[in-house]
Amino acid sequence: MPPYRINVNWEWTGRCNARCAMCPRSMIDNAQLATYATFSLALGRLEPRDVYRCIVAGYGEPTTHPRFDHFVDLLRGHPVDFDLATNGSLLNEARLRRLDGVFDRVMISFSSIDPVVYGQTHNGLDQPTVLSNILAAQKVLQRSRLVINLSPTGACLDTLEATLAWFKGHGIDELHMSPTYYDRAGAQATAAQPSHQRLRAAIRQHRLQSQELAFVSGPRDIFHQWRRNRHKCVPRNVSLMLAAAGDYTYCFNDITHGHALGNVHDMGLREALLLRERTAAEAALCDHCNLRHRYGPRELLRVAWGYARTRLAPAFVHG
Repeated sequence: MPPYRINVNWEWTGRCNARCAMCPRSMIDNAQLATYATFSLALGRLEPRDVYRCIVAGYGEPTTHPRFDHFVDLLRGHPVDFDLATNGSLLNEARLRRLDGVFDRVMISFSSIDPVVYGQTHNGLDQPTVLSNILAAQKVLQRSRLVINLSPTGACLDTLEATLAWFKGHGIDELHMSPTYYDRAGAQATAAQPSHQRLRAAIRQHRLQSQELAFVSGPRDIFHQWRRNRHKCVPRNVSLMLAAAGDYTYCFNDITHGHALGNVHDMGLREALLLRERTAAEAALCDHCNLRHRYGPRELLRVAWGYARTRLAPAFVHG
């Protein structure tokens, strides 16, 4: 058996209908669309013995792919668990009914109930449409869980209480936030953004779920990921980015997909992982990354405790 499993971040398209403040899309020169052939090969490479879960996301908006609905249908019955990360702008009721049960979680990125802050953060999207689609998702989804991923920017934190009041007032309570504002390997200036201490405090204060736990299969896998990889970067080793063109990329922060480990047309996912285990740090990506030294031994123990508490709590409630 393989020594560990990973999370796969699968990009169906590098194209997007928004220009979000926290996404450095200016670095993407040639956004790709996954072809049917590449999609089919990639789907066949995803095996439960290697993959803990697969998030359909990447650096584009998956729902803009012209074959999105067809691709969703092809996921049905696959043994790997799939989640969808989306900005929610194209989730009409017909599409929601189609994807219900195919994805374990439908995760909608949202910034603020304040229309000005929303427009500045999710530039190019229509907030009323997104809010209407969120309410439709709450009504339609019966087998998929609706999750709201709250943007961790300073402006969003300033309006967080009003945003949470809106969601809770509509009975939506699965609210997540990342404890780190990612700088995408130095692609963005983060000095003006909240520290992880402030983000963690907000997560605790408002009893949000920490997004970092969504990428963790278990402490055992994290330990083996860390032990077997030359580059001791937990965020990189926990997840494998699968680009729209079929490339296994070195890291999710490789925005331009310029450091490919291989392609689904040439190798399997386990082969890509074995290659990555022997790969050292890429200076162009790692030297400016605010995650490289983020998870030392103390932080790993804290995350492991948070993971155990989150997973074991239901057992104590129902035991």
